[in-house]
Amino acid sequence: MKQGSFKDFVLDQLADLPDVTARAMFGGYGLYHRAIIFGIIHKGRLYFKVTTATVHRYKEHGMKPFRPNAKQTLKSFYEVPIDVIEDAEALTEWASQSVDT
Repeated sequence: MKQGSFKDFVLDQLADLPDVTARAMFGGYGLYHRAIIFGIIHKGRLYFKVTTATVHRYKEHGMKPFRPNAKQTLKSFYEVPIDVIEDAEALTEWASQSVDT
């Protein structure tokens, strides 16, 4: 799936979360709720911002932190499981937790 198509799919899945936009950044997209970044789309994968209270959900699904290159890892963003991405209600719930961080 092309990066833009995946972005459009994610935005469609998040239609129930108001004021979500995507802005191009570093070969991917930043997902924003109003002016706050809460997600990243990069190379066909979706990452949400995590806290110490939410990171366990991602780890329980075997998800890893965002690694844009071999020398950099951003532990404040973790990959979202595909089963969550495919379930609009679940994805909106997970995104809402990221927005509230």
